Amino acid sequence: MAVSTLSLLLCVLASCLPNFVEADSAWNGHTTPQSTTPSAFLPYYVPLGAKSYDSTSPLILYSAGWEEIHSKAYVGNSLQQTDKVGAYVTFPFQGCGIEWFGSCDRSHGVSHVYVDGLLVRKVDSWCNSEKGRKQQRIFWDYNLSGGKHTIRIINTSKRPGSTHSCLTSLDAFVVTKCSATAQVYSAPSAQPFDYSGSTLAEGRAVETWSLEQKGSTGVHAMQLAVISPTHALIVDKVEHNPLTTPDGHPAWGALYNLKTHAVKPLSMKSNSFCAGGTFLRNGTMIVVGGNPVVEDKTAAADFGDTDGLQAIRLFHPCPSSSASGCDIYENSDRIRMASPRWYTTVVRIPDGTAMIIGGSKKGGWINNATVNNPTIEYFPPKSIHGSNGMPIGLPFLQDTLNSNLFPIAFVLPDGNVFMAANNDAMIYNWKDNTERRLPQLPNRVRVTYPMTGTALMLPLSPTNGYQPEVLLCGGSTIVDTNPGYEISSQDPASKQCSRMVLTDAGIAAGWVTEEMPEARLMPDAVLLPTGEVLIVNGAGSGISGYGNVLNQVGASNADNPVLTPVIYTPSAPQGSRFSSAGLPRSQIPRMYHSVATLVPDGRIMIAGSNPNLDRSEVKYGTEYRVEWLSPPYMGKPRPQIKNGPKQLDFGKTEVFTIRLPPQVQDKADIKVVLMDFGYVTHAVHANSRMVYLTSQISADGTKATVTGPPNGMVYPPGPGWLFVVVDGVPSIAHHLMVGDGEDPEVDEKALKNVLQHTSPNQYEDSKSGSGEE
Repeated sequence: MAVSTLSLLLCVLASCLPNFVEADSAWNGHTTPQSTTPSAFLPYYVPLGAKSYDSTSPLILYSAGWEEIHSKAYVGNSLQQTDKVGAYVTFPFQGCGIEWFGSCDRSHGVSHVYVDGLLVRKVDSWCNSEKGRKQQRIFWDYNLSGGKHTIRIINTSKRPGSTHSCLTSLDAFVVTKCSATAQVYSAPSAQPFDYSGSTLAEGRAVETWSLEQKGSTGVHAMQLAVISPTHALIVDKVEHNPLTTPDGHPAWGALYNLKTHAVKPLSMKSNSFCAGGTFLRNGTMIVVGGNPVVEDKTAAADFGDTDGLQAIRLFHPCPSSSASGCDIYENSDRIRMASPRWYTTVVRIPDGTAMIIGGSKKGGWINNATVNNPTIEYFPPKSIHGSNGMPIGLPFLQDTLNSNLFPIAFVLPDGNVFMAANNDAMIYNWKDNTERRLPQLPNRVRVTYPMTGTALMLPLSPTNGYQPEVLLCGGSTIVDTNPGYEISSQDPASKQCSRMVLTDAGIAAGWVTEEMPEARLMPDAVLLPTGEVLIVNGAGSGISGYGNVLNQVGASNADNPVLTPVIYTPSAPQGSRFSSAGLPRSQIPRMYHSVATLVPDGRIMIAGSNPNLDRSEVKYGTEYRVEWLSPPYMGKPRPQIKNGPKQLDFGKTEVFTIRLPPQVQDKADIKVVLMDFGYVTHAVHANSRMVYLTSQISADGTKATVTGPPNGMVYPPGPGWLFVVVDGVPSIAHHLMVGDGEDPEVDEKALKNVLQHTSPNQYEDSKSGSGEE
């Protein structure tokens, strides 16, 4: 290549190649290399716990003008359709969700959908298909209250640009029953509690948080990252999600509009089941790893997914407020990892590239020596330690079997990487390829999958020389060599939180432990711009995963959801750091495959939960509802960043305009905070980071002068979010690029070596088609 930049590389690998033609997708009759029998994908699907009513059901009432068509291609071998203006169909049902399945082709048009007498959507079932598509999901709504409802569909016989009469068709309705979970945990009067012995809330008025349920993710939120001021990226696995792509199959990824709650499907190709991700130095996001092709439950010709184990998916910066033109690119022939990785962690290191850590060589459950991938690799690939782009072995990831998937990792302010897996921890010098082992976590508590805890690096500050300190909370003492038939969903989780200052003196002092108010497995820890930590989600007992242990609840390996969040104040005296005072109790269990993240306006977005192989409506079924947890500062006068910088380079000073809230006192505590919200999946908040910046506020309170972090070790170069915080009240975040925003260096020799010595399907014989569990 004449120019060694990542953008040129990605351009060459993607659409800038004029002679590159995408292969036909497997949808609607095309097949992948792994398929043997061509079969059209049919979105019609009845999850466990739901019920289907085909078009001949006596409970479905039709007006005049409908005709019945018989074919084996339809649900129940029949379909009803009409081209009459005003013809309608009515269906009374009882449940929390409804789906309408029918056909689409160039003869179909717009229908008006009413639920309980209210117009909820105008649906166009036209699709550009000569033969048409059968058993397509035309409409869905999973946000209904429990009880009796009625859906009515009225044909307009029109569509934009057409002068002909247009069809509306009905093949089946699928009713989602209200899950047992929702019934058990629906008591809004449940009161939050305070940690016994805590003095944090004493002597001051308790400020009230609020919790609102609004929006649906469309795809299950297994992975979550905020990509712009208006959108979050959601990535799932291959399954029957309600959100569909333009070519008629369920989406496995989506962009969620943080302001309007609209969702846009993404065109994922490979199975991203339990992938990891990070932003690069230039703002491009990579999502790596996953699972093999889904082919035992549904043929590969049906789903059309490709192998995700070595996949590298690219999402370029997309500031568009409408998400226009935003999508994920992947082509395993041109861009891939050197080795297969399922449950891998990805961190952005000080040069702005990605370190890809550990994982398993195929889907399973608890890791073991036969499938363990005890290595790291980089993207873009590096010629380092003689690897020439290939994986580099880490003894730590061999010694931490079996509970060592999704290892915890943070870049430290000296450029090294802290890692924790199982109940062990170390500091890895990636430049020298050396490990410094740390004391084991106390009390045999394991903190990585499937004994999943959560972790954060606490805020970094120039006042103490950016002294690093890590916090690890939750997990389990279940023995990781026990088989599933010796583990129960009722085995207790751990209350333990462990802190360590990662200096010589701090390491010598060892781990300092304290206890959360409630034990939690699979919690999420979210840094707030106030410097506090929100701990939310999780289960009180069991183990991560599904379908493996005794006393499963539905398919869940865990039980006893923890529904009340807790605030942890790192700067408070030990024994008074936890409080749930003023925090609302949720009605939605959030356990395996749940996520939570800070969003730019200062709220916390909470989504997900799906301990199931595919979409399910049994207890602890697939959860699409989104919750928004609002701290008390959301209702207070807030500072504003008026013209924040687009870029904040290391050690450089920037001046920008601010507006402080009225009646701010002369001695107000004003801080400027730089944050990375992280890439969230499986309780791992990779790259989550908060750095206090050296700053000065003008005497009239209208100008802020800030100095960028000293180097890429304190804050690895890439996207960031800037807050001005006044007396504990933050502004809305300002999105900017930290560092020079340039592409990370591409080592062409290493890249070429990886492509020459690997293939996308090189581990075919060792892969499992059974999915994660």
